[in-house]
Amino acid sequence: MRQVVAALFVSLDGVAESPDKWQFEHFDDAMMAEMASQIAEQDAVLLGRVTFQEWAQYWPTSTDEPLASFINDTPKYVISTTLEEPLEWNNSTVIGGDVAEAVAALKREVEGDILVNGSVQLVRKLMEHDLVDEYRLMVFPAVLGAGKRLFGESGEAVALRLVDAKPAGETLILIYEPGANEAGDA
Repeated sequence: MRQVVAALFVSLDGVAESPDKWQFEHFDDAMMAEMASQIAEQDAVLLGRVTFQEWAQYWPTSTDEPLASFINDTPKYVISTTLEEPLEWNNSTVIGGDVAEAVAALKREVEGDILVNGSVQLVRKLMEHDLVDEYRLMVFPAVLGAGKRLFGESGEAVALRLVDAKPAGETLILIYEPGANEAGDA
């Protein structure tokens, strides 16, 4: 079964909302190399409606390589109850109905790993159903004070196990898998 990889830009204080407003000044060559490495491992992209609509306005005409080619050419699955097919952006498919059931089916059907970029609400929904296999958090040196956070608003503890940590310029890439930490704590 393929993995769902949730890749999110996160501030030091845990905000994952609207990274387009705070991450660019820290997005250097090292971070671009990291992004290129990440996309080389993925065979499909899963997006929430809001992120999809934002991306569909930017990426089809973007020349930001290698990201533009990957995002435009890769199959994109959009979780939405309001969008209807056909979608104008190539390789885009709407998934409606039961999100957990649809993503579980995708994990069985898609050839390689499925990347979830941004889409905080979608990642939270996937977390509720234990459908995230890896969290790739790109922690930027920014403190925002307010905004939507990936963790902490549900009131439930989330146990993760650190798999890798590495710098990319001023950004720290933290890769976690679901599960207890090494001390056995949840």
